[in-house]
Amino acid sequence: MSPPDHFEVCYSINPWMNTEVRVSPEKASRQWLTLKQALQDGGAAIEEVPPVPGLPDLVFTANAAFVRDGRALLARFRNPERQPEEDHDARSLERLGYEVLRPPAHTSFEGAGDALVYDDRLILAGYRQRTDVEAHGLLSSRFGLPLLSLELPDPSFYHVDTCLCPLPGGHLLYYPGAFDDYGLRVLHANVPEAKRLEVTRSEAAAFACNAVWVGRRVYGNQFSSRLQAALKHRGFEPVALDLSEFIKAGGSAKCLTLRME
Repeated sequence: MSPPDHFEVCYSINPWMNTEVRVSPEKASRQWLTLKQALQDGGAAIEEVPPVPGLPDLVFTANAAFVRDGRALLARFRNPERQPEEDHDARSLERLGYEVLRPPAHTSFEGAGDALVYDDRLILAGYRQRTDVEAHGLLSSRFGLPLLSLELPDPSFYHVDTCLCPLPGGHLLYYPGAFDDYGLRVLHANVPEAKRLEVTRSEAAAFACNAVWVGRRVYGNQFSSRLQAALKHRGFEPVALDLSEFIKAGGSAKCLTLRME
């Protein structure tokens, strides 16, 4: 995680961002610290990436890289506003002992925002809005896992972690409306129906899928009563945390964390 010391909405690179909407630094700090403490209380160990002036989106560490088995495939950001984050992220990952790999030049890839491991057996990877599909072959070959390429046609769900969340035990929280018909068929062919938990558009717009889990606890900005009941029925404990300041930039709990396994 990276503290939101310099977090603000000073440019617009997704439909959620409006430069006329101001961020409260004090509230953002409180929300971030509450998330960090909740994750630690759940048993997570947190490594902090130092914040950097002029890099407001560095707080969204999920986009820094895809990390697994001691290696990290670094992001190559599509938007120029975020490209200065790359070298800073590389140094942070190297300091933590990871072998840092970089995508080819001119191949956009936005880390664990667009690549999530499902059931420890395959990668669910998004493309079109922020990541080029050409990055998927590199992901699969470097990390030795099969990969499902999922096109994201809706700009509101610009990263795959805004519209799906793999959970322990092979469960999948997802918003079907974020995918085209082919993408849905791919998901349904690889995730058993009994393991799929559908989210409505209004729930997805509250960033229900942009959640992070520790053990059986699932942390997110907001879960409807319906979704809370569905998660509990599957043996999970939903933990709702107010992350409204970060939603102003199009991110929530998952965006604010990078799983280091």
